[in-house]
Amino acid sequence: MKPDFDRARQDLGNIILLEHVNVTIPDQHLATIFYVSGLGLTRDPYLMTGIDNMWVNVGRSQFHLPSRGTQVVRGHVGIVLPDLAALERRLQGVAPLLAETRFAWEKRDGWIEATCPWGNRYRCHAPAPGFGDAELAIAYVQLDVPAGSAPGIAGFYRDVLGAHAAIDGGAGGATAVVSTGAAQRLRFRETSRPLPVYDGHHIQVYIADFSGPHRRLLERGLVSEESSEHQYRFRDIVDPASGKRLFTLEHEVRSLTHPLYARPLVNRNPAQSNRDYVRGHDAFPGTY
Repeated sequence: MKPDFDRARQDLGNIILLEHVNVTIPDQHLATIFYVSGLGLTRDPYLMTGIDNMWVNVGRSQFHLPSRGTQVVRGHVGIVLPDLAALERRLQGVAPLLAETRFAWEKRDGWIEATCPWGNRYRCHAPAPGFGDAELAIAYVQLDVPAGSAPGIAGFYRDVLGAHAAIDGGAGGATAVVSTGAAQRLRFRETSRPLPVYDGHHIQVYIADFSGPHRRLLERGLVSEESSEHQYRFRDIVDPASGKRLFTLEHEVRSLTHPLYARPLVNRNPAQSNRDYVRGHDAFPGTY
């Protein structure tokens, strides 16, 4: 008897990976305290190693933190970390060093919310089936969007980018959920609250069909930058039927032939220290 597999369940859609979230920051010293010492992440040892930018590895993804003023995501970023108890101890440890900033953290029911020195919020989750087998990852980026915009946003990602997108009508408002990989999502949650003015923060995605979305974006006048042979950018998310602008979030779009695609990222084991060092345990031992 032949096995009865639902092959469609394995389709990812056109967006393969949400590789980085970029927010500008004014102080690399404070960023090191929060992202490396506090969250327990790893500064990329090969690229952007100076004092004007910092790339911070989170499994297969990154935070990019160039020193150019302050940007704050209109929403929050969900990350998976292997040990929330260890995270709690690290955040307690860095709190005195970040006392004069917007840094804060709070233990919730099953997760920890940590706020960076400039107000970006990170919802830290333990590994769970909803995040695949990842123990260290950017699991999702959740954006606050105007009421009534979620269906059009989902339609934009389906029709223009070729992504899998659906509407989650849960409590608190409709949410457009866009697949950016096997267990990674963009979430656009409707809110009736006034939104801050967009400040230029951006995300970067890799897509399999590179030319099709470019052509459809170009037809709508939405391509904002022709960066290189392997990359372009757009900023506005529009209703695919009416063309009405629904939300602004710059997307850095890369092809799978981009030289940086699938570059191996170094992830350390934050439990290692000079006081109780264990040989051979420097690298993060889990999955991402």
